[in-house]
Amino acid sequence: MAMAGVVGANRLSEVWTREQEVAAGIKFESPGLLHESLPQNLDMDLPSNFTWCDKDGVNYCTMSRNQHIPQYCGSCWAHGAVSALGDRIKIARGGKGIDINLSVQHMLNCGDAGSCHGGSVVGPYAWIHEMSEATGTGISYETAQPYMACSSESSEGFCSAADWTCTDMNVARTCSTFSDSGGKCKGLDRYPNATVATFGMIESNDYATAMAKEIFANGPITCGIDALPILKYTGGIVKTAGESIDHVISVVGWGKEGKTEYWIVRNSWGEFWGNMGYVYVEKGNNALMLEEQCAWATVGAFTDTDNFPCYEGGENC
Repeated sequence: MAMAGVVGANRLSEVWTREQEVAAGIKFESPGLLHESLPQNLDMDLPSNFTWCDKDGVNYCTMSRNQHIPQYCGSCWAHGAVSALGDRIKIARGGKGIDINLSVQHMLNCGDAGSCHGGSVVGPYAWIHEMSEATGTGISYETAQPYMACSSESSEGFCSAADWTCTDMNVARTCSTFSDSGGKCKGLDRYPNATVATFGMIESNDYATAMAKEIFANGPITCGIDALPILKYTGGIVKTAGESIDHVISVVGWGKEGKTEYWIVRNSWGEFWGNMGYVYVEKGNNALMLEEQCAWATVGAFTDTDNFPCYEGGENC
């Protein structure tokens, strides 16, 4: 499993280099994708303020996450991708119903896009798309495979005491009752899941505008960022230039304060950090190197109200 290098202050980068992505066989866009038809390449009028967390009075943003509990895990690449995709599913549902939260742990157990020691920005979408095309089934939901902050190579906390390989149990599972009462845990063959129809990286000479067009047209995106300057962020608009991309977040919109435009960025360090888990980053000047490496995915089929009804212990699934 590829691991990213040290970026400073004893902090490990959580983002693969392009060379590591190529070595891992990561695809950067869906087969047959036509760039000239993508939203970021089309003419459209953009408002000065826009966020999916409050669009026409509706919050289309899914939950904030914390990648660092129950122990430290450098899985920001998975969290950023899953959060943006979850938002797009909520948008597809018109903001109705209980939020669908996708399983980061399924991706850590089975995806080929990274581990607790870093991963790819676009790789999560490539993995879900490939699985969707091959099996018709996508990433499982959090309720069938909760986040444990472990991957097979990690020895942090309790990670070395359990199996994190891609077995049925590590895709979706349930347990019937206590083991001393005859209970068993079972991997599920049928489970709620979400697929990806198309995916790709944003490509443009005017990167900030292309990002805004994609967000406005289809929903939040996932992007690389230099996290070192925001480790102790407590508020305001960050204008620091940045030195290297070592972290992945999701961008849900943008705003304007005076003459300064800024991105509205959701992190995965918990809601105790920053502005309830969010940070504002200057827009248009590539602050924190945010306007360089962004990916998007369009939603395919997903389980909503038509799930296959499994028994409590999963015996029929």
